[in-house]
Amino acid sequence: MRQKIPYINLSAQWDQEREKLLPILNRIFASGQYVGGQEITEFENQVAQYCGVKYAVALNSGTDALFCGLVALGIGSGDEVITPPNSFIASTAAIVHCGAKPVFVDVNPDQNINPEMIESAITQKTKSIMPVHLTGRVADMRPILEIAEKYQLSVIEDAAQSIGSMYDNQLAGGMGTIGCFSTHPLKNLNACGDGGFLTTNKKDIAEKIVLMRNHGLIDRNKVVRFGIVSRMDTIQAAILNYRLQGLPDVIEKRRKNAALYHQLLNSESVFYPPEKGIEFNTYHTFVIQVKKRDELQSYLEKKGIGTSINYPIPIHLQPSSQFLGYKASDFPITEEQAKHILSIPIHQFLSKNDIQKIAQSINEFFEGKRFAN
Repeated sequence: MRQKIPYINLSAQWDQEREKLLPILNRIFASGQYVGGQEITEFENQVAQYCGVKYAVALNSGTDALFCGLVALGIGSGDEVITPPNSFIASTAAIVHCGAKPVFVDVNPDQNINPEMIESAITQKTKSIMPVHLTGRVADMRPILEIAEKYQLSVIEDAAQSIGSMYDNQLAGGMGTIGCFSTHPLKNLNACGDGGFLTTNKKDIAEKIVLMRNHGLIDRNKVVRFGIVSRMDTIQAAILNYRLQGLPDVIEKRRKNAALYHQLLNSESVFYPPEKGIEFNTYHTFVIQVKKRDELQSYLEKKGIGTSINYPIPIHLQPSSQFLGYKASDFPITEEQAKHILSIPIHQFLSKNDIQKIAQSINEFFEGKRFAN
């Protein structure tokens, strides 16, 4: 059945922005400046200001932001990085690709890393803590930063899903040593292709990554350190410069949609973590935890309602992670959540009627099925 309420709606975004974006695209194509240039500089300046940091470095993806950040912090072979196992695979992959070992710590009911479990995972090889601000909710950063200071560890914020999110009035990406963001088309601040950026208040880190993203070249002919190619395309930077201006409105609409869900969904059947007083969630996703998740997803699909599962297989149970030596039951909260999580539409193009239909359909599903467990 064709979805009447899609999980995402990028075509609606294009319909809304077409008249503004076409002249921007035309200008970039006519200029012949497809790599580097003023659009990149403007984006870096604008997004650094938005995130409340001194420096931002535009890159080719959020994954590259994580990898380049790890390398810039000197993390490599023999080192360990503490992180949760319920993220997108990129956070763990970046650790592995720089030669270090990911050390997993279980999560809280809100799906973010449990700070109370971090200290016991620290060894002499630990160099960094990488909390993941999942769904647009910032992890519990105060104790994480205290632990990092105690053990002299860096903190890498995987903020791919959380631009504009706040914790105790501090913005995501500005609390740790570095923050790593994605501008993938599904993100709240989205390009029309891959993209990402890294934030920091440390000038030396920013300078290292500027070199690293362009082969380590200081000019056309001189390489001072071997790097990679991770340049953001100029055309993506131009799109992001335009869309950054509308980001507060995108976040406001998503928060209103979330508030309506909280009002309408039956909390006896559906669990969704409440927003604490010190939190400002930007709702990259709206994840509910329910029994009979797969049946509910099929039911909603028949109703024309699109959904997603982010992520059904924890990283420690992926075939690629076997060499780490983890097994089922090592992280019980993560594993239990993986059986029950379901992401329902939250995007800014939903109408009030759409939200009401989705919530009503979910409530009706559980009212019609009296589950014993």
